[in-house]
Amino acid sequence: MTRATRPDTLRVLLAPRLARAAEAAAPSRDGRVSAVVGLGVEVDGVRAALGEIVLVGEGDDAVEAEVVAAHGTRLSCTPLHGTAGLAVGVTARATGARARVPLGRELLGRVIDPTGAPLDGRPAPATTAWGDVEATAPSPLQRGRITARLPLGVRVLDAFTPVGRGQRIGVFAGSGVGKSSLLSMITRNNEAAVTVIALVGERGREVRQFVEDDLGPEGLARSVVVVSTSDDPPLLRLRAAFAATRIAEGFAAEGADVVLLMDSLTRVATAQREVALSAGEPPATRGFPPSVFAMLPRLLERAGPLARGSITGVYTVLVDGDDHNEPIADAVRGVLDGHVVLSRAIATAGRFPSVDVLGSISRLAPHISTPDELAAATRVRRLLAAHRDARDLVEVGAYVAGSNADVDAALRLQEPVEVFCSQGLAEPAPLPDTVRALRAIADAAGPA
Repeated sequence: MTRATRPDTLRVLLAPRLARAAEAAAPSRDGRVSAVVGLGVEVDGVRAALGEIVLVGEGDDAVEAEVVAAHGTRLSCTPLHGTAGLAVGVTARATGARARVPLGRELLGRVIDPTGAPLDGRPAPATTAWGDVEATAPSPLQRGRITARLPLGVRVLDAFTPVGRGQRIGVFAGSGVGKSSLLSMITRNNEAAVTVIALVGERGREVRQFVEDDLGPEGLARSVVVVSTSDDPPLLRLRAAFAATRIAEGFAAEGADVVLLMDSLTRVATAQREVALSAGEPPATRGFPPSVFAMLPRLLERAGPLARGSITGVYTVLVDGDDHNEPIADAVRGVLDGHVVLSRAIATAGRFPSVDVLGSISRLAPHISTPDELAAATRVRRLLAAHRDARDLVEVGAYVAGSNADVDAALRLQEPVEVFCSQGLAEPAPLPDTVRALRAIADAAGPA
């Protein structure tokens, strides 16, 4: 060994010992739980940043908690798996780490929880790639333009609310009108390479049913399912939405076109409300604290056309009491690139999917559809509007045939339009067939 190389060799050999010595000499980051209130714990004596993971407890009994607020020298932390078993005086230690989730193609065909742990009874995904759950949306001027169409395989959507690759669209509906059925149709029939599904606050009994019946082996093979059930603590439900988005970003970074299905944004907002209120944030609009309305665009803006691939987001919104102007629905609608409204009246009449065509819109339809497709969709919309406006006269027998050409055409073509807008759960609907059927109805209606 020469004199020139000896100091470098010594530095390499001593590096681990120096690192351990520096860690031992550093100020302690340990503290103790000073209070357990509601869904969270108060910790004193720990220096940690917002979003950092704190271990509460000793040894194997320690539980993960995330720092959600700071009050002077006291930190408010929300345990990932609830507060059961925690007590005042328990040790708390900052880890310096943030929430992470596994990434990569090894996740395809898997059902996992928001931490990446398997729920399907199989070994943990064999991936070495991990990413922070929290990430920032790309710069507006670094995004691509949305110019290519992504067929969803649902006839009424592809005809009247076409979706582009990288578009974000919301499905707004009350309870029990077919949101889950519509999502299962999109999952089976869409033409994207990868589908990432976030089931947030879902009923436990429906998870297996969705995976086995709605997805099926073929659908699951090209999908990743992130599950947090309704009995999970709010932080775990909240993390499910961000973890699924991060997984979708991982596939898009490899150049894939990804469909991200999230059911539902309302439960994500509710989880954020529970965490924020427990940390002491004051309620504002209808009991939702301001952080909820800051969180929603931070989550939604991460989907879209990215530098290489794209994330097409389909988000369900459970409207409270069928009020489509309630705070969460109103805030989400202002961020998304379109909305699909499901109607209880249409559902009770037995037509599924129960899409209210006149109440639904895609803001990118003019950019991803041909002029002929737009003209045909507009003509059929006019038929639906004419039938709606004249319904009362028709039902009481007061309408006189020949009074309005649009109403006459709407009554003549009512059955073909209803058949076109209906679709079975397992019924395929290729885009060329959908466009052909739409043009046939428009041609039969005659000129506007």
